[in-house]
Amino acid sequence: MKIFQALARPFVSFVERYYPDAFIFVIVLSLITFLSALFLTDSTFSSTLMAWGDGLPMLLKFTAQITIIMIGAHALAHTKPIQKFLTRIGQLPKSANQAYSLVAFTSGIASLCAWSFGLVIGAIVARSVARECSKKSFKIHYPLLVASAYSGFVIWHMGYSSSAALFVATPGHLLEDRIGIIPVTETILSLNNIVLALAALLVITIICPLMRPKDKDVIQFNPGQNDNNENNSLNDKEGLTFIEKFENHRALNIFLGLALVTYIVMNYLQNGFSLNLNIVSWTFLAFGLILANSPMHFIKLINNAATTVGPIILQYPFYSGIMGMMATTGLMKVITDWIISISTPETLGFFAFLSGGLVNMFIPSGGGQWAVQGPIMIEAALSLDVNPSIVVLGVAYGDQWSNMIQPFWTIPILAIAGLHMRQILGYTFVIFIITGFLYGGGMLHMGNGNI
Repeated sequence: MKIFQALARPFVSFVERYYPDAFIFVIVLSLITFLSALFLTDSTFSSTLMAWGDGLPMLLKFTAQITIIMIGAHALAHTKPIQKFLTRIGQLPKSANQAYSLVAFTSGIASLCAWSFGLVIGAIVARSVARECSKKSFKIHYPLLVASAYSGFVIWHMGYSSSAALFVATPGHLLEDRIGIIPVTETILSLNNIVLALAALLVITIICPLMRPKDKDVIQFNPGQNDNNENNSLNDKEGLTFIEKFENHRALNIFLGLALVTYIVMNYLQNGFSLNLNIVSWTFLAFGLILANSPMHFIKLINNAATTVGPIILQYPFYSGIMGMMATTGLMKVITDWIISISTPETLGFFAFLSGGLVNMFIPSGGGQWAVQGPIMIEAALSLDVNPSIVVLGVAYGDQWSNMIQPFWTIPILAIAGLHMRQILGYTFVIFIITGFLYGGGMLHMGNGNI
């Protein structure tokens, strides 16, 4: 235990002192990408600037989807039935170690179902556990508890919502003429991926409690911290006008929620169990509407939740601009060609993993990253006679891996938890290092013909 305490301490200190805010982070990355495109490609200043500007709106649809997911999930979490359920979960841990492990494990399982579930459910469970444990005799270090929730996100690409794996498994995808259809049985449902995902889940469940600081350094949860959303009471209905009573009648929001549920069920019946961002969005909104006390109560919950998505709306267009520069100027091809030049058939998957981790720092979107990097890595696999499924997994693992040091996806978790990025990333740096060895070793194993 002391080993991991000692390992975490310098990273916690480094992040607190030197790690920039997430918005400053994207500004610095934009400048690095711009200068790299100028010096490493044939692009001119004006063409690079145009590539950046033209890229800004490329992910606006994705930004809107993420925004709806976040506010819908946040509102759902603050309905009375869900609050009661979360209270029961929060009462489960009988010690600090159990609390950290429970949050990491829950977040990991949720991330395997859908990455958006992992981010939101992990944060909400962490908050509930912290609230209930604050009433008990043992101390919980709240930043580490929230870091444990974010640590579960390190396995999201190994589960059902894996962008790269679902892309190449979809008929009509852009690379079908080169590699055909790669079924999920060769990627996320392969034995290697399942074993590696379970190993990673076990690792974070064990390691997170081992990083807990000494009692004198513990920062406990403040019950009033960011709790403005947790009052679910309705205004007294006495004295309301007819239209006000109508606005506060629960039948209206239940009707709309059931309509959304009906659509979701019909969609599954027609298209199979295909979970995409739109379906995730409608699911959160549907159950939030059904469980809310009235339409006006749901609006109040949504208004409270809206404060959590401001940084996402602000920052994602700039990451989209980075993606535009990397794709249009040829910078992505320069980076990937260098990776390929030092690769062999046995090590291509490993270097796909490393390059995926690097590119994710500049394009923190699994789907967006695969759209830019995927075609180049697939061509590399074909040229080296490597099973394309290996580079699909390699890029996917790299994407999820470097999320542990990329501050962008901490935004939704921290908005719910009421903390700052610098308070948790020191701990996730440790998860980054340990899972780096795990995923890197796994890719080398697959590269030697064992997939």
